[in-house]
Amino acid sequence: MTVRRVQSGSPWEESFGFARAVAAGDRVLVAGTTAFKGDVLYGEGDPYEQAKVAFTTALEAIAEFGLAPESVIRTRVCLAHARDVDAVGRAHKEMFDAVRPVTTLLIVQGFMDSRVLVSVEVEAFRGTPSEEHQRSRIS
Repeated sequence: MTVRRVQSGSPWEESFGFARAVAAGDRVLVAGTTAFKGDVLYGEGDPYEQAKVAFTTALEAIAEFGLAPESVIRTRVCLAHARDVDAVGRAHKEMFDAVRPVTTLLIVQGFMDSRVLVSVEVEAFRGTPSEEHQRSRIS
């Protein structure tokens, strides 16, 4: 199996030794994505804006592998404060409502930089789906 890694230029990628995204087999994984772009934090104090920037950065990373939001099958959202659930949920819905990935939401004690309110992960599938995009309800 071929493994390919993509860097985004985050200073933490270099100091911690990690990649923004890794493709292995039919999966592309993106983790630890915040609203930082380089040394600049976007949306300081605004969890909605931080979530939008973080998800946009994660989607840019999967685009390096030719994937679009429709390829996302899982998201994980870590929040510094439970009070931000609604704002971040609104951002998630705007970006993924049509896709409906499985999602985990966690409240964490904090992040390396106290101004960070949100960190996201996405997992995308780059295989051939067996059927067209479907929605069903489990009873």
